[in-house]
Amino acid sequence: MIQVKSFVAAAETTAAALSTLLASIDGAVPITPDFLWVFFGSAHDDDAIWTCLRRKFPKAALIGGTSCSGVMSEAGLGGVDSIGLLLVEDPHGAYGSAACHLIDDPADCAERALHDALASADCAGELPELIWIYQSPGHEEAVLEGLRRVVGDRCPILGGSSADNAIAGRWRQLGPHGPMSDGLVVGVLFSSGGIGVDLQGGYEPSGESGIVTRVDRHAAAEVDATGKVRGRHIVSIDDQPAAIVYDRWIDGALADMLDHGGSALLRTTMCPLGIKTGKIEGIPHYLPLHPDRILPGGVLSTFASVEEGTTVFAMRGNKSRLVARAGKVVSAAANTLPNAISGVAGGLVVYCAGCMFAVGEDMHDVSSTIARSFDGAPFLGCFTFGEQGTVLGKNVHGNLMISAIVFGK
Repeated sequence: MIQVKSFVAAAETTAAALSTLLASIDGAVPITPDFLWVFFGSAHDDDAIWTCLRRKFPKAALIGGTSCSGVMSEAGLGGVDSIGLLLVEDPHGAYGSAACHLIDDPADCAERALHDALASADCAGELPELIWIYQSPGHEEAVLEGLRRVVGDRCPILGGSSADNAIAGRWRQLGPHGPMSDGLVVGVLFSSGGIGVDLQGGYEPSGESGIVTRVDRHAAAEVDATGKVRGRHIVSIDDQPAAIVYDRWIDGALADMLDHGGSALLRTTMCPLGIKTGKIEGIPHYLPLHPDRILPGGVLSTFASVEEGTTVFAMRGNKSRLVARAGKVVSAAANTLPNAISGVAGGLVVYCAGCMFAVGEDMHDVSSTIARSFDGAPFLGCFTFGEQGTVLGKNVHGNLMISAIVFGK
């Protein structure tokens, strides 16, 4: 029998929030977690959080880090100064975590961290039911490449890119050996009650599309053996400056920025780019890419990589879709549980921070919608600057997405 519990506390000081958390835990039904997620607003002292949790739960596999503007749970939004825990007790399962700094070769670092996490779970050489990751933004595709060297796409890899409150680079990751600012934390989960997962975006194509004809080779993340470039700085679409083409697609929303450039993040949340990933029952599915800046020369910067020759589509969304989508993702994840009839013990939700900013005051409806989909079971939600998950059987990195994992009892 799996037991899942969430605890959230908010206070201006980390000591006060931790004191409230510990009091809540001590006053609840006892739980000895085998796996522990922790997320917190970026103003908190992560050394103090790690020390407290290690003392309280010395044997739990630990994973987490900063989350934009705090966390959410079945109790609602925790607020910018919140700290949230999700505890999973599963004496018949196996869990492990490991961490590394993403230096030199992020793919190699990720590969080694996965092996270390499997060893910590005493499951070296085995295929996990789920790999869960939390990382510093910027190397997500390389991290997935490294993890695929070990497991391919034979098991889902879900997670997020750690975030701060103002896109100021104050994101951190928390792993079994303490906090990092440039790292990756990998968790491996072998659950005795089964795990259901899902990842979705809340956008649809608006009609325009074009081919990425050039990516900046100096800023490229990857150049393959055929010379194809993959990166996050799109120089041209249909042989025209990418920012000018994109601005035309979104009816001039960035026209005042085309000459001098700058941050386009908040203006583009409801109109990202998309890459077609395949079809389900004849319906195309798209991976959203969030344009974040206009650079000199009309270069368009995005939060995920794209390969030269790829067709990109103009996408559109709205608040109501982003509110409703969160509950649908949880329900879809629950429907994939191998033992769904046994019921849901609880789960975790990753919600894009860009979507959170766009939804604004309606985020209370998002947390309520998710709570209803969990049907009273506890959950914890974090807000990220990138989302990783499985789309049509392939583990990918995208933007402006929502994912959920659901534990069966």
